[in-house]
Amino acid sequence: MAARWLDNVGAGLKYLGEGFLQILYPKTCWLCGETFAGDSVTLCQDCQQKLARDPFPHCPRCANTVGPFVDLSAGCTRCREKSFVIERAFRLGPYDGLLRETILKLKNWSDETLAEIVGEVWAECLGGALADARPDAIVPVPLHWRREWQRGFNQSDVLARALANKLRVPNLTRCLRRVRATPRQVAMSSPGERLENVKGAFQARAGFDLKGKAVLLVDDVLTTGATLNEAAKALRALKPERILIAVLAAAESP
Repeated sequence: MAARWLDNVGAGLKYLGEGFLQILYPKTCWLCGETFAGDSVTLCQDCQQKLARDPFPHCPRCANTVGPFVDLSAGCTRCREKSFVIERAFRLGPYDGLLRETILKLKNWSDETLAEIVGEVWAECLGGALADARPDAIVPVPLHWRREWQRGFNQSDVLARALANKLRVPNLTRCLRRVRATPRQVAMSSPGERLENVKGAFQARAGFDLKGKAVLLVDDVLTTGATLNEAAKALRALKPERILIAVLAAAESP
């Protein structure tokens, strides 16, 4: 326990130091730490290109990476036998390389700045595809209040805000709440454990009406889909017509 606390303190000091570096040298890339020339004051061109490029085809139903010749008319081999509340999934890329490193930074960063930067890149890359899906409301997946208090912000909320601004969707709707402080999904060793871990973890808030609307549910990472599917089930109490999801990255199931 003490070792984990020390690791968290070390990570916090590291990211605090990187924040000071941005103040002293504003042309330092927020992701790789290299100085660069150009108009951007946030990311170097190399990091922007790496984040914006999805090198693999993926399933439009579960966002899983697939081969180039897979029949996706009913989903991929991982999801076609599963019952999903979600109609369609969008992703920035696979949970690997720079995108994985960036998401891990988001979870340890002390403020919203990096999430805002990444959200802008994400919105620029997926803006066209998401606009075609015509969402009426954008809903971030909530953290439990204790975890959000410890972290200082909810990265899914910041990312959702970037998408709402890009798509000019006026309804960033915080209509879900997390009613159980569940252990982290990464600690679960099987899809069944992950599903059980988040079962009943979300609840729709009173006073919201999404009847007949297309709702875009936003989170950072999708692995088995248990968290997003459970959140989507809670959303159904508000009677949306369609539920779509957008994630920064899709990871392979354990």
